[in-house]
Amino acid sequence: MSFDFITKNDLEQFRLKIIEDIDNILKENLKLSDERPVGYKTADAKRILKCSTNKLISLRISRRIRTKKIGGTLYYNKEDIKNLLEEGC
Repeated sequence: MSFDFITKNDLEQFRLKIIEDIDNILKENLKLSDERPVGYKTADAKRILKCSTNKLISLRISRRIRTKKIGGTLYYNKEDIKNLLEEGC
């Protein structure tokens, strides 16, 4: 029967490796959460277009403005809003 002995040095190296792995995972997750959505929130879109909530909903339903829902927040596509401003809505 053979035995493998674990030394304090082995445990210390293992601890440092775990800390390094956790650090890498946290950095990767922070990078993902730092990315901002490409779009305007509802209040910003209404202010830019100078329209009511109902008009904004109408534009969304008619697919003149694309939206993306993240969490519970709608983000309106910046390019679509720019095009509407150029058209004169």
